[in-house]
Amino acid sequence: MDNSKLAIPYLLPFVCYAGIASIPETWLGLEANYMVRIAVVSVALVWAWRQADRVLGSATPALSIGAGIVAGVLGTALWVSFKLPFTGAGGEAWSGRAFWLRLAVSSLVVPFAEELAMRSFVLRFAVSWGQARGAKDDDAFGQALKSSVHEVSIGTATRFAVVVSTLVFTLGHAMIEWPAAIAYGLLMAGLWIWRRDLLTCIVAHAVTNATLALVVWHQGLWDLW
Repeated sequence: MDNSKLAIPYLLPFVCYAGIASIPETWLGLEANYMVRIAVVSVALVWAWRQADRVLGSATPALSIGAGIVAGVLGTALWVSFKLPFTGAGGEAWSGRAFWLRLAVSSLVVPFAEELAMRSFVLRFAVSWGQARGAKDDDAFGQALKSSVHEVSIGTATRFAVVVSTLVFTLGHAMIEWPAAIAYGLLMAGLWIWRRDLLTCIVAHAVTNATLALVVWHQGLWDLW
């Protein structure tokens, strides 16, 4: 199966999440929106995971989880450091149920959907795209679509692929978050290369989102989230 077809399972959960998130709050309500995201994206992830290759990698799971936890805390520090200068002093507080629903979505659903899309597909697609560009192919992007990310080993990356995946990841965030998203995208790419698995990235992403939520909750820095 080539990338033009593989894009569907790899990107569908993230596209579902982004699509539901874009529904106006007046149409559905914030809390209901989060519940729909949990339900729909979870179903999409179960289906997508069966279509995608084994991307968790062969690294020792316990070490990957441990590395992900440490990297996740570091990721929170990076996000706060790069976003705080562009936010206000606090922001409007969330209601209790909306907060916990958002915490559940961001720490249990988003890490799987976003890492499956950004690191496992976009980054590996960019590796193939860069190889075609290096070979002076007149239609390098089209050639990459005809190839398969399954032919790119887990953990493989090039500077071009890291830049492309980081830019795509960044564009999925609000403009005020771009500096933080760039730093975080580079961190995730580094984990992908270092650990040669996706599990580390998923754990790190989950830990970052969970700890960021708790920092926001305790410090009242709602604009950070």
